[in-house]
Amino acid sequence: MKIALDVDGVLADVIQSWLNYSNSIRQEIQKHEIIDWDFWKKFEIDRYDFYAELSSCWKNWTSIPPTEENLASITKNLSDIGQVDIVTARERSTDSFVKNWLKYHNISFDNYVSVIHGPMKADLDYDVFIDDSPLNASKFLENKKKVILYSQPWNQHITENKIHRISNLSEAIQKLN
Repeated sequence: MKIALDVDGVLADVIQSWLNYSNSIRQEIQKHEIIDWDFWKKFEIDRYDFYAELSSCWKNWTSIPPTEENLASITKNLSDIGQVDIVTARERSTDSFVKNWLKYHNISFDNYVSVIHGPMKADLDYDVFIDDSPLNASKFLENKKKVILYSQPWNQHITENKIHRISNLSEAIQKLN
């Protein structure tokens, strides 16, 4: 089994790091208020500023918390089920920081695959995608791919029956077994 595992929002809580930065320079936003993928529009934040700031957070990768505890053992157990590849969409300049973060947190994976835009992941040859993006989830379904959606405030509106929703990564292991 080939498993595509996302980083931002599934393994790394980079949005929390971004919130820490953003809240120091503009109106305060709480994570639970981020209920849309393109939430920056609601808060009148320029899209390019948001993405630049998010990429900048990765430069300080040691400050990015994991989404949950015990990710090292959970990803090891996931690797026992099949090939686990980190499949992420990001600015290429952040790849080395992400790889450092993965190594620092002892995340088990076979390959690191970076694409330019999230929906491009759906064109890759994986049996299942574990992701938090509602845009990616829709594209995976369009391409008849299996989706495990990691619950975040920005994907709660997704109710498609063919999507398996999880609130922690251990639940993915149960679903895949």
